[in-house]
Amino acid sequence: MKRIASFEVNHDLLTPGMYTSRIDGDITTYDVRMVLPNGGVYLEPAAAHTFEHLFATYVRNSDLADQIIYAGPMGCQTGFYFLVRDMDPADAIRLVRETMDFVASFEGEVPGTTRVECGNYKLHDLEGAKKIARSMQPVLRDWTPEMLVYKK
Repeated sequence: MKRIASFEVNHDLLTPGMYTSRIDGDITTYDVRMVLPNGGVYLEPAAAHTFEHLFATYVRNSDLADQIIYAGPMGCQTGFYFLVRDMDPADAIRLVRETMDFVASFEGEVPGTTRVECGNYKLHDLEGAKKIARSMQPVLRDWTPEMLVYKK
């Protein structure tokens, strides 16, 4: 079988940030790396689950909602995938920054966390999700489209 693109990235060189993983026609996959791969510290499942609910809710209600394909966690627990259609990279960065601000300051009931709405509704941690977002705010503050390229 062919190796997939993400296995071609040297994970020892990765640092937290936002990177272009692949472009398939008009769909771009971004990797939003939140912790160092293989660094011993990973996203806690309950916090990442809550972050996912807030991330997906925010981007799907943003001014770019029609261009959102998917926002969800990486199995390695180091970040999130963010797939968009026909979106300028600067807009994608702006939207992810705004999402971090939204999550970091979120108060109230997390959307989609009842038994009827969620397949693991007891596994949530709002304070942990806010901590994830706060850790990414300074990382992405000055991020530019030129920085979206993975280091080789």
